[in-house]
Amino acid sequence: MAINENAELESLIRNAIDGGAEQPAAATAGGAADEEGSEGLDLSTLALVARRSLLWVLLLLVLGGSASWLYLRYTKPVYKSTSLLKIDQRSEAGVVGLGGQIAAAGPSVGASKLAGEVQLIKSEIIYKQLRDSLNLNVNYYVQGTVLESELYGNSPFHIAYVVRDKELYNQKISLVFVSPTRYSIDYSGTAATLSGEYAVGQQVTLPGLDLTVTTTSYFGPATLGEKYHFTIQDEGTVNGYLEKNLAVDISSADANTIQISFTDFNAKKAQRIVNKVDTVYQRAKVLREQENTARTLRYLDQQLDVNYDNLQRAENRYQGFVEKTKTYDVKSEVADLAAKSEDLEEQRLKLNQNMVLLNDIARVVQQAHITRNENETIEQSIPGLGDINDPLLSQLLSQLNGMQWDQERVSRSYTGATEAMQQKNALMAYTLSSILRQITQARKTLLNKVALLDRQQNLIDTKQQGLPSRATEQARLQRPLALAEGTYTMLMGKKVDYNIQKAGTTADFQILFPASEPRVPISPVRLLVYAIGLAGGLFLGLGLIAVRYLMHNTITNTRELERSTQASVLGVIPTYDKEKMEVSRLVVNDNPKSAISEAIRSIRTNLDFISSAKKKRLISVTSTISGEGKTFVTVNLAGIIAMSGQRVIVLDLDMRKPKVNLAFGAENVKGISTILIDRHSVAECIQRTSIEALQFISAGPTPPNPSELILSPRFDQMLAELYESYDVVMIDTPPVGLVTDGILIMRRADIPIYIVRADYSRKAFIKNMNRLMRANNLTRMCTILNDAQSKGAYGYGYGYGYGYGSGGGQGYYEDPGAAAPPTLAQKLGRLFK
Repeated sequence: MAINENAELESLIRNAIDGGAEQPAAATAGGAADEEGSEGLDLSTLALVARRSLLWVLLLLVLGGSASWLYLRYTKPVYKSTSLLKIDQRSEAGVVGLGGQIAAAGPSVGASKLAGEVQLIKSEIIYKQLRDSLNLNVNYYVQGTVLESELYGNSPFHIAYVVRDKELYNQKISLVFVSPTRYSIDYSGTAATLSGEYAVGQQVTLPGLDLTVTTTSYFGPATLGEKYHFTIQDEGTVNGYLEKNLAVDISSADANTIQISFTDFNAKKAQRIVNKVDTVYQRAKVLREQENTARTLRYLDQQLDVNYDNLQRAENRYQGFVEKTKTYDVKSEVADLAAKSEDLEEQRLKLNQNMVLLNDIARVVQQAHITRNENETIEQSIPGLGDINDPLLSQLLSQLNGMQWDQERVSRSYTGATEAMQQKNALMAYTLSSILRQITQARKTLLNKVALLDRQQNLIDTKQQGLPSRATEQARLQRPLALAEGTYTMLMGKKVDYNIQKAGTTADFQILFPASEPRVPISPVRLLVYAIGLAGGLFLGLGLIAVRYLMHNTITNTRELERSTQASVLGVIPTYDKEKMEVSRLVVNDNPKSAISEAIRSIRTNLDFISSAKKKRLISVTSTISGEGKTFVTVNLAGIIAMSGQRVIVLDLDMRKPKVNLAFGAENVKGISTILIDRHSVAECIQRTSIEALQFISAGPTPPNPSELILSPRFDQMLAELYESYDVVMIDTPPVGLVTDGILIMRRADIPIYIVRADYSRKAFIKNMNRLMRANNLTRMCTILNDAQSKGAYGYGYGYGYGYGSGGGQGYYEDPGAAAPPTLAQKLGRLFK
């Protein structure tokens, strides 16, 4: 049907061009102006299209919301559980004395340590413990109304299995409890077929699988009849599941925090896995710390053994040196010898001083013995007599000194010849002789002591000559001994520290935020899904409006009509739906106060302004195709003009498909065609109507050559006869888009009127009218917008609730059919039109 309509439209345009080829084209500027008038955004048309598409937009919004609801209804929610850990930075090297080297490595040690912890958490070490502790190798499900739900931690049954055929891994095995003590399983696959009914707790041997099903505390009456199934997963599948859903990220490198999260369809399962990861990671950290401590202790033990051997060898070498040299400490021995040598030197100095003193005493005593000097005592001659260490000599010298004082005292009273003086002189001589003998003996004693000191000094000098080589040897032996002793002591201390650490090993992290059971799924986000659905519906609605606007090819309102053509718009005729008509007919006489009558009166007034200078007027009414209301407008406009007191006659020149006689309910036995062939006169063909001033002449029998008849001189004679009796001659012409008869009449008309039907006439028809105006120089061309169904069609906010039914839409050569009342489907179709 669409192909036929397009072909028809192309035919209309070609006919219009051909029909107007007889006259020269109008100015190019005018045509350009017409083309430009159809460009740009027509806001009124856009608003009209939007209003007419509003129900579709609402329907698309409802569909978008429904699609969102269905997506949420049939999509499993995904939950995410999260915990936050703080890792305490601690360097093991610092414990064994390597802190300086680690500190020199720079600040990247913390980030690298956190990255290492992330890899530890996502390693097989953690995954294996998760599989074993959480029983992730078996998944239990129950089939719901729409979706299946995983029963994690609340399954009414538990299975123990031994898989012999690897093809049974990751396969869905159905299970139904037929009674509290019996169940049936069903599986059909490429590997094997498992089916049958068995007792709960019974070990069942199936092809490739040993299975034992037991009930749990969640088993109850509601369990019977439910459809369950389970899957046994291999390690690779479980590891892939953990790797996909477990996320470990460094939350803050500065704060040394790590975030652990897990996503799953089951919120409780996600929480338990995250908490178990924390626990397993803590245990792994403790085991790793203990392992590191044990490894360090083993290393310390090895080093202690090596250093003990080194220490023992160093001690043996040093012991041999001591035993050989009889010296434990060469340096102290050197100091002792030096001290002894100084002491001997000091003693030698004292002995020499005593020898000098004895020599002085001997000289003074000898001089006193010879001269017997009485003027000066021995004490006065030798002041240092008190330093003599010989007590006998000191006693004799003291006696001598006393004798000298006594002799000096007696000599003042006696002379030397007296007995007293002689006795004293004799006693002094004896004392002097004793002193000399004692001095001689003391000299010998001093010489013996000096000789002894010399011998001692020689012995010390001999010992000092061998000390440098022994000191060097001792230093060489002491260095490895001291190094071995220090290292051994340090290793023993570290071993004690590590043993203490091993006894109280704890994980070096803190759980800042433990995982909690998530209440709201992270996907799908209900608000976002609904927003996307509604936005999609709105987008499609706007797209529909845009497409309908771009594809809008009919005239809807007067604004579109005015923009598309330079012809004057006489007015707008509203829709008449007071009654349904099989064919167009005169309605203004029966409804003189109706909206449609008022609209046509307005058109009559505009016609009076256009042709006020002429008393006799020829008005032609045409359209592009049939069904645009040409005949309806002709008879009712003629009726309104006649009701104003003017004599009006309507001529039906649509001889191929006459309708004027049907509008007035008359016959079409004779008319225009018989007048033009001189079979009947004009008076014989005039027919009366219900309006006294209005008559009409029908088309008459259809001739084979309507165009030739219109071009004949008889047509001009007929018009001249009618001008004598009538003020207005209204001509209902054929559609110009189908035949050229209408163009011939429009050239003769004083006022050619072009009918455009709202929401029926295409915009290409207006272009056809513009071409006709330019090609035929129809400067007085006027147009009327017919069948305006809503106030939007007027473009001025004006509308009526009346109209007419013309059986519109029929082709030119189709008979109009009866307009049946619209059904409910048709009414809904109009809403979506």
